Formats: sequence, C-alpha cells, structure tokens
Amino acid sequence: MQLSILSKAQIGRIHDASLSLLAAPGVRIPHADMRRRFREAGADVNDDAALVQIPERLVVWALEQAGKTFTLYGRDRAKQARYGVGERNYNSIAGEAFWVEEPGGSEADTTQRRYARLADVVTATRLADALPHINLVGAMADPADVPPPYRCVAVAVEQLKTTTKPIQFWWHDRASAHYVVEVLTAVAGSEEAAAQFPLTYPFLEPISPLKFPYDGIDLLYETARLNLPVPIGPMAQVGATAPGTLAGTLAQENAEILAGICITQLIRPGVPVCYGGIPHAFDMRTTQLIFAGPEQALMAVAMTEIGKHYGLPVYINVGLTDSKLPDAQAGLEAGMTLLCGVLAGADIFGHLGIAGVDQGTSLSMLVMQHEIVGYIERIMQGFEITDETLGLDVVREVGHDGTFLDSMHTFHHFRQELWFPQLLDRHYWANWMEEGATSMHERCGEMVARLLREHVPLPLAPEVQRELGLILDAARRHLG
Repeated sequence: MQLSILSKAQIGRIHDASLSLLAAPGVRIPHADMRRRFREAGADVNDDAALVQIPERLVVWALEQAGKTFTLYGRDRAKQARYGVGERNYNSIAGEAFWVEEPGGSEADTTQRRYARLADVVTATRLADALPHINLVGAMADPADVPPPYRCVAVAVEQLKTTTKPIQFWWHDRASAHYVVEVLTAVAGSEEAAAQFPLTYPFLEPISPLKFPYDGIDLLYETARLNLPVPIGPMAQVGATAPGTLAGTLAQENAEILAGICITQLIRPGVPVCYGGIPHAFDMRTTQLIFAGPEQALMAVAMTEIGKHYGLPVYINVGLTDSKLPDAQAGLEAGMTLLCGVLAGADIFGHLGIAGVDQGTSLSMLVMQHEIVGYIERIMQGFEITDETLGLDVVREVGHDGTFLDSMHTFHHFRQELWFPQLLDRHYWANWMEEGATSMHERCGEMVARLLREHVPLPLAPEVQRELGLILDAARRHLG
C-alpha cells in the first residue's frame, strides 16, 4: 500500500527551487568554524552577515556521503528503532514544558496544567516502556526543576534507568553533550560500543526561514565522536515563517534540510541522517500553528516522497492533534494524518503524547494514540488469500443453516485475522452502562493509572547506576 501526491517532475521542481534558495539568499550560520568548513568546501561565505551560499555540487556531495540507514538500540539491544529499511517507528515526545494532570492520575481529579518536573520524566518513560508500539521513548517532560545547563544530562540518566528501549530527549549545548556522551558510553560499556549501538540521537532543528542555531550545530561536534545519527527537522509554518503556499513552504523546508545535511557531513562525512519533513500550517485566526489540519497530511506525504527521492529515512509530524483532550477531535485528527503518513512510507512518526500544539504532555493522549497505531498497524498487515483462508471446505461443511462460531477453522484463525482494541468501546448499550458508561478520555486515564501501577521496568545494573550518578554530579558541578 502506497500513497503518493507528487509526480517525479514536481519533486524535481521543488528540488530545483530549494537549490536556488541555497545559492541565493543562502542560509545564516552563526557558527564560525562551520562557516570555515563551508568556505573550504567551496561555498561563498560572508562572515560579517554569517551568511553561507551553498552550491549545488556541495549538496550533491553531502547527499552522497550521508548514511542512509541506521538503528537505535535500547540497553536491551533486542529493542530497536530501525531506519531506512522499510520499517515503521513510533516515538513519544522528547519533552514539553508543561505537564497535564488528568482524570485517573494520582494528583488531580480534573484536567489542569503545571510546569514539568524531573519526576515526570520517570513517569512518562515508565509508561512508554510498557507500550509495545512505542519503540523510541521520549522524555515527554522538559523539567523546570533542573537548570538548563545540565538538564539534558539528568533527563538522559533518568530515562536510561527507567526503560530498556532507545530514548530521545532535547539536547542543550556542546558542554552538556560532552557529559551525555559519557553517560551513553557508560551504559554501552565502551565508546566503541556506544558508537556501534547508539542509544539515542541529537535533533538538529533549523530556524525558519533559512537560519541555524549556534548550539544546535556546536553540539554535533561532540556527538560526532560516537557517530550518532542526526535527524534534521525545520518546522516551517505556511504564511508565517515560510511562504503562504504549500509548494513554497516545501521548497524552503527542503532547502533547510539540505543545508543541515551539508552541516552534518562537513563535521563527519558519512554520519547517518534522517530527513525531518515537519512543516506545519499557520492558523491566521488564532495565530497558532496547526498540528493536524488536512494540509498537514498533504505536506507530510509530499515531504516523505521528497526525502525518499534522496534515498533517506524520513521523519514526519503526523498522528498529532490540535485538541487538548483525547476526544473525538483528537481521534479524527491523529488517525487521519497518521494513516496518510504511514501509507506514504515514512520511517518514524511523532512526537506522540502532546496535548494540543505543544500545550503540554498528556499521558492519556499518548495511550489513545497508541491505540490508533495498533489500528493502523492492523491495516498495514493486510491479509492472506490462500486455500486455507478462503475456507471453501468449511463453508460447504456449515451449509446454508449453520454457524461458523463453533467451527475449528474460526477458532484457529480469528485471533490472527481480527484486531482487538484496548480502549475502543464495542459493547452493547447495556454492558457499556454497567461498566460505567465511560468516555474515551476516562478509559485512557484508567489505562494510564493501571500501567503505572503494574509495569516495573528492568533496572540498570547497580554499578552502572553509580557511574551515571558520578557523571551527573560532575556535570552539575561543572555546568550548574
């Protein structure tokens, strides 16, 4: 099954438009050493304006150099997120400033919001560890109770203590990245093992239009020690930070990603990259970015096609919602956009677990989206047509007046043929009433509470935990 909206000629026009933007006006890069590397590679560089004009041949070189397949590993190395090999991966959000307390939770009976804490990272990581379709565990909380200079170090330590899956969090700068690399090395057992079995990756996010953050570039010099893969994902907004047309936004977004690929390859040729086509529309009525309008599905499919044209693994923002609750709007928006993205053939989808447009982390939203992922994965599984599945013999055996309910053929096949939800309601009215006439929101809250009561992640070895504590203490003293 494959969904496509762009012709080869249209992809070519977007590519040519992006090359034109990279040549003039170029991209703003505030990092002096990176500008030096661009200059030595043949780009036109204006240091006074921090401007780099990138020629086509440098883009072609970078695309040829970039690694196009990679795998992230958990500390249980059987738990993986594999990119560029035709598999689908799902991740929870790397971190939100706010934490949404919901019905079924331990602290509130009504929905309310507060600043996230480090303890929330543990809670969110433990929940995602229990959800089988989430194979890249985001921190979900960007904890305000830890100072930014060493926050990512503390977050990485808590996540690695709490899940055996690969992790994702927001990196801060090169100084803190040094300590994160030490953490990853300690868990892997050596720097060689940390490079061979990467536990996470840093995210390079260009600032639309056509700019890059200093720290986002600078920290890659540190992560390159381990050859960590780099997803590159600008969030250009139609009509706000990009042209007011979808085509113009795609051309600019693609130019920013191509410039990011050049940056990664100038730091370390061959480092794997992920094409992060995550533009969004901008709502002129609310002055709010739109997470899940129909334009999001269109652009996600188009960006997947462009990224695959370059032979790269692709990350897109689908499966999200503008709703603050796991309600009918959330189900419609998350389901429609995620299905389009999956059918387009992207490699990873997210970030899941956000209430509205970065309004906070919602564990209830995450479990609802997890249910949607299960639904879509069943669609993608398809079904077999064989003599056994056609079942002509059993049809003849049952005849005109019998039933298939007591047939051994049904017994042997129904579990493989049918998907059984954990949250969707399929009861008769009377049964639904007897079980409390619950809403989706209530069932999500109940599932969150149950999983957090019951799921116990496999702990890190005590000696590794002690080593991580020492690294975190050093980071706190040096950076705090």
